[in-house]
Amino acid sequence: MTITNYEFGSISIDETTYHSDVIISPDEVIDSWWRKEGHSLDIDDLHEVVNAKPDLLVIGTGYYGKMQVPDQTIQYLLHKGIEVRQAATKDSVSVFNSLQHEYARIVAALHLTC
Repeated sequence: MTITNYEFGSISIDETTYHSDVIISPDEVIDSWWRKEGHSLDIDDLHEVVNAKPDLLVIGTGYYGKMQVPDQTIQYLLHKGIEVRQAATKDSVSVFNSLQHEYARIVAALHLTC
């Protein structure tokens, strides 16, 4: 899957545009992804990610990078064997698109606002 456009509150993946936070896996796009706490990424928010068994998770922390990713969340993912990269969503989009050729299974969890 390729992200073709991102702007505050909107993302286009292949031929479909979404207006809510998304998880993108090789198999599907989960739209309307909602976190337990809006501006913090909790372990409980990542069930779909862990079930997708990625080699790499790219986390988009929002347009302005406001979503926090606590160390315990990162450690949990690393313990599961999932490499993690995080950045403001615009930068995460570029990372996701460019690294798809290097990883067998790459997943993105992208916060579209804030």
